[in-house]
Amino acid sequence: MTDLKLINNCEKKLRRKFEVVEEIALYNQNKVLEAFKKNKIALRHFCGTSGYGYGDEGRDTLNKVVADIFGAEAAICSPLMVSGTHALSSCLFGILRPGDSVLSITGEPYDTLSDVIRGENIGSLADLRISFYTVPLKNNKIDKNLIIKQIHSTKPQMIYIQRSRGYEWRDALSVQEIKEIVEFIRNLGFDGCIMLDNCYGEFIEKKEPTEVGVNLLAGSMIKNPGGGIAPTGGYVAGDKKYVDLVFNRITAPSIGSEVGSYFMGYQYFYQGLFLAPHVVSQSVKGAMLFSSVLSTLGYETLPKPGKLPNDIITSVKFVEKDKLISFIQSIQENSPIDSNVTVMPWEMPGYEDEVIMAAGCFVQGASIELSADAPIRPPYIGYLQGGLTYEHCKIALYNLNI
Repeated sequence: MTDLKLINNCEKKLRRKFEVVEEIALYNQNKVLEAFKKNKIALRHFCGTSGYGYGDEGRDTLNKVVADIFGAEAAICSPLMVSGTHALSSCLFGILRPGDSVLSITGEPYDTLSDVIRGENIGSLADLRISFYTVPLKNNKIDKNLIIKQIHSTKPQMIYIQRSRGYEWRDALSVQEIKEIVEFIRNLGFDGCIMLDNCYGEFIEKKEPTEVGVNLLAGSMIKNPGGGIAPTGGYVAGDKKYVDLVFNRITAPSIGSEVGSYFMGYQYFYQGLFLAPHVVSQSVKGAMLFSSVLSTLGYETLPKPGKLPNDIITSVKFVEKDKLISFIQSIQENSPIDSNVTVMPWEMPGYEDEVIMAAGCFVQGASIELSADAPIRPPYIGYLQGGLTYEHCKIALYNLNI
């Protein structure tokens, strides 16, 4: 157990920062409310459809609400996308054509995209002769000089940016940093699609990346924007010409956005989206408390104690394998679901190393709920995310066993 006095002292030091987080939540809550009001959301929008889903008003209006929230021309918010990886993959395959190339300027993308990009004989980008180049980060910042060289040599049709850290030891990108990156890329004469993996970053700040020049972004509805209520799904938002191409990939080029039914109805998508600004603020405050307390206990954390996060994740460096495993297991033990389960490392599909995951969630794998995971590789870093309520984060921290 963690000393309660230590937790309370750290909490007091964070009070001013918490006020900033709450002010951002208020701003974003108003933005979401205005999108609901503008689109005249009513009970009929919650109703499900079957078959082809022609004239599905709930589906079509949900897309408009998401577009308005993200300050985008168009959006897709759909249970037909099963995860953030599926949403990102749909963007890549929807936009790119054989012979095209992509330049990722934030290093290698998240592990689950590895086979999407370079898998052999499985329908990957590589199988379609689409090249994927990367520019490693330099001192955790984009390497402008190398980007200039790579853009000239690879002539990409797409620039790819990952906002969150994935399994890297770095802070997530802020919207201001993304804005500066976009302006830098455009000043080099690049006029193609700038795409961004927005997972874990929604509602962290007052603006979204589509409001500072990003052409297309994607994420998961069982992370931030689903508010812990959305039961499944992914989303895409951005320029209409690109979103339409993604629609063609998800369904078929002949039908695009005209079809797609969901018999269960859309209430939980609307409701989760409405709750998301508050839930994200709870998660951010919980992440900051974990960072402050664990740092005081001698562990290295990112973001640094007292720093406003750019996503909902806290990274903790344990150095020792057993301490990492104990940390993940402790999060599982303090979950509302499956608290009796002892999680262990395993070879999870889509990951390069064995991974251990704590996810005692109401929605399976929902990382806006308090959860944690880690690849089993040195220097043994644990990645804590989510927390539907700040109180739950505080209780789990108090009961921590490492």
